[in-house]
Amino acid sequence: MDIGKLVRENIEKLKPYTSARESHLPQDESIILLDANENAYGSVVNDNGLMLNRYPDPYHRTIKERLSEYINVNPQNLFIGVGSDEIIDLTIRIFCTPGKDKAMILEPTYGMYEVACNINDVEVVKVELNKKFQIDFNAVKNSFDEKIKIIFLCSPNNPTGNLIEQSSILRLAKEFPAIIVVDQAYYDFAEEEIDLVKTIDLKNIILLRTFSKAWGLAGIRCGYCIAQPEIINYLYKIKLPYNLNKLTSAKVIEALENIGEKEKLKNKIISERKYLIDELDKIRGIKKVYPSDSNFILFEVEEPKIIYERLAAKGIIIRDRSNQVKGCLRVTVGTEKENKKFIDELKKIL
Repeated sequence: MDIGKLVRENIEKLKPYTSARESHLPQDESIILLDANENAYGSVVNDNGLMLNRYPDPYHRTIKERLSEYINVNPQNLFIGVGSDEIIDLTIRIFCTPGKDKAMILEPTYGMYEVACNINDVEVVKVELNKKFQIDFNAVKNSFDEKIKIIFLCSPNNPTGNLIEQSSILRLAKEFPAIIVVDQAYYDFAEEEIDLVKTIDLKNIILLRTFSKAWGLAGIRCGYCIAQPEIINYLYKIKLPYNLNKLTSAKVIEALENIGEKEKLKNKIISERKYLIDELDKIRGIKKVYPSDSNFILFEVEEPKIIYERLAAKGIIIRDRSNQVKGCLRVTVGTEKENKKFIDELKKIL
């Protein structure tokens, strides 16, 4: 597939902004940096050696080196963004001409794909997953046309919690001439090994990942994607010059030096997920508990809105997802204490 044919013509021709830190980074104190109108005297806070008076690396070189070692991919296959949401927005802007092109969304799924399309004036084509929340290829085929430049899907899926079959993702990439965006925000919590990075031809696939979930860093807003260098180059071509700040970068680098702690957190969540599923299964008023490969659980009840409101009145906030999956609520796996409180209150309500 010729990725260039999917790219907007003006993006292809775009001459990107050249920032002062394209090549000269402030680490070398022998270099006198008088090129970026920075404050040479320092900053007004204790920056712990981060040199916050200087602009950050626009190419995130250190993060990409550490991350490439962790996930065993080449740094040129990595793009670092302000959360996965920035990468979703940039991808739409690269491949979809406003008011002309379309994006397909496999539903039910994460709502930000549609919001980002609406912001960019890109028409959304919605296709329902099948009853097992897997790709319905007949439905995709019947709705697909040449104006669809991107197909969005999430695996493990939000809000259903299940993995999309890897063979189906491969088939989707091979059969449809579009960019396939696979959001893997929750992949760390899947007990089945996910090896899309190792086995798939990433020519037209973008794998989205985040530091928000298993790493416990939602507050710093950092995500990344894995794709072919051609796509990565387009992302760097149109992003804002200094999209990732130094404070966030420092915390991501620190996280990548503490992978053992991340594994401990992940295992705690998986253990508590099992506890929640087992306890939810015992409650008579719950009609169905869906299996989960994520850090949340979808479950079906008779009166979801009432139950949601009664839990909220007790200070327990979950998500009402009955507008996406009939009768369903979604609960995030919390701490042992939080999960027990949730189950106790839910039992009283039901």
